[in-house]
Amino acid sequence: MSKPVKERKSRPVNLDLQTIRFPITAIVSILHRVSGVITFVAIGILLWLLSISLSSPQGFMQAADLVDSFFVKFILWGILTALAYHIVGGIRHLIMDLGHYEEFESGVMTAKVTFAATAVLSLLGGILVW
Repeated sequence: MSKPVKERKSRPVNLDLQTIRFPITAIVSILHRVSGVITFVAIGILLWLLSISLSSPQGFMQAADLVDSFFVKFILWGILTALAYHIVGGIRHLIMDLGHYEEFESGVMTAKVTFAATAVLSLLGGILVW
C-alpha cells in the first residue's frame, strides 16, 4: 500500500522585509512588544543603579556621576520613551479589548494618537532627564 501523495500548496516566497509594507496598526503592535522587552531589560539597569546609589554615600556619588554623563542620560531618556510608549500602547490595547475603536479606520487613528502621545511624553522625558 502506497502513501497518499501530499498536495503542495503554493505559498508566497517573498521574505524581503524591505518590500513588505506593514499597516500602521501592525507597526504599533510590534513596537508595543519591543517596548515591553526594552522596559523589562531596563528594570535590571535601573535596579543596578539604585543598588549602587543606596550602598553608601560614595556609591550615591558614583551613581550621580554616572547619571551626569551624556551616554547614560541618553539611555535613561530611551528607557523613559520606551516606558511611555508601552503605557500608551497598552492603554490603546485595553480600550480595544473593551470593544472600542476596533475598525481599521479608527485603529489607524488610535495608532497615530499613540505615536503623537509618545512623542509628547518623550519630549517631556527629555526635559526631565536633561
